[in-house]
Amino acid sequence: MGQMITIAMSDGFGLGAYTTSPTGGESKGVVVVIQEIFGVNAHIREVADGYAAKGYTVIAPALFDRIDSDIQLGYTEADMGTGIGLAFEKLQMPQTLADLQSVVDYAVELGPVGVVGYCFGGLLTYLSACNIKGVTAASSYYGGGIAGMLDQTPQCPLIMHFGELDAHIPMSDVEKIQAAHPDLPVNVYAADHGFNCDHRASYDEAAAELALSRTLAHFEEHF
Repeated sequence: MGQMITIAMSDGFGLGAYTTSPTGGESKGVVVVIQEIFGVNAHIREVADGYAAKGYTVIAPALFDRIDSDIQLGYTEADMGTGIGLAFEKLQMPQTLADLQSVVDYAVELGPVGVVGYCFGGLLTYLSACNIKGVTAASSYYGGGIAGMLDQTPQCPLIMHFGELDAHIPMSDVEKIQAAHPDLPVNVYAADHGFNCDHRASYDEAAAELALSRTLAHFEEHF
């Protein structure tokens, strides 16, 4: 089980983060898990614990702390509306990227750093691969909005995961991403948005396990 810590940001703000470590044995490196629009909730903590069980030190920054402390949402329609407002209206992207840079600066002292993110975190993972110094490898899950940011180029090895049934991210957007970055591994699954989250009706165990195996192989190759 992990614990909440506070990490100092570049402006002195104390950002909360859930952190957990492998039990026994040496850590393979650090995985920064970037939240969905629902905060560092039970699911994101479970994802973090899962990477720790695979041998990684894990840090999941609570990016919503810039708005209010300890925001955790569920997966109802009301929660989704709240989360969209928090992520895309109240958070400021330049500040969020600066905070992620501070988190990576903290993490890199502990070992090579991989970034993985889901939904809103999938978008932030793509932007981290393009802008954040110190990221060794990244894995982006169903990040909405990436197709509108293809003028940016990943600076570290990046893989991506999308569901072909995802109404939020049409396959036409995925095709734009593939066309803009033809050397980027873009994996498409017969699954819906949020297929990695077993707290949601859209969870797809087969897709989640395959995407995780690819992510772990990606990190192990580049760490």
